[in-house]
Amino acid sequence: MIEKLTYLYEKHRNEENAGPMKKYMKDHFPFLGIKSPLRKELEKQFFKETGILKEGFNKDFVIGLWEKDEREYQYTAITYMGKFIKKLPKDIFPFLERLITTKSWWDSVDSIAPLVGELAQKYPEVIEETIDSWSVHDNFWLRRTAILFQLKYKQQTNEDLLYDYIVKNADSKEFFIQKAIGWALREYSKTNPVSVKAFMEGNKLAPLSVREGSKYVS
Repeated sequence: MIEKLTYLYEKHRNEENAGPMKKYMKDHFPFLGIKSPLRKELEKQFFKETGILKEGFNKDFVIGLWEKDEREYQYTAITYMGKFIKKLPKDIFPFLERLITTKSWWDSVDSIAPLVGELAQKYPEVIEETIDSWSVHDNFWLRRTAILFQLKYKQQTNEDLLYDYIVKNADSKEFFIQKAIGWALREYSKTNPVSVKAFMEGNKLAPLSVREGSKYVS
């Protein structure tokens, strides 16, 4: 399967796009130069032609894509996982942790966080079993995931949990943690601006977090 996807993607390699795409990601990863709209079309074509989505979830396929150099393959691995999100078992979390902490950057981590969120709604016990420990993990990408996994929850947000994770990370000097805190607060403020305002006024947060979190708070 990976060979078929590689053949398809190589046909659309675009060096003119690849350079700027790599630069946008701070030169962390090489790119084929396939921009998102075309990549999504090619993913649909690949899924349809191979019938891979009719088979069971294949961890080896995801790992194989994760090990490839060009970043588009990791994006497709995440798309593939998303197609199986309603069928993934609870014991997928160590595997997700492996992906979050390998070839880590905001683009992959922020795409996996919503999958973690969906799984946590299906298996709420994983919050205590796994995500709680992520919120204080040495790996800041796991901490970022813990802060962001409820991003799409809206009224279903566990406010106490969100604020607890933020407080635990409030003194972090890491840009991606400060940014995540602000993003999570900004998103939740669309649902409960009064609560978010009170929280920000009652806790010492990094200026970046406050600036990001205040957008919808009067």
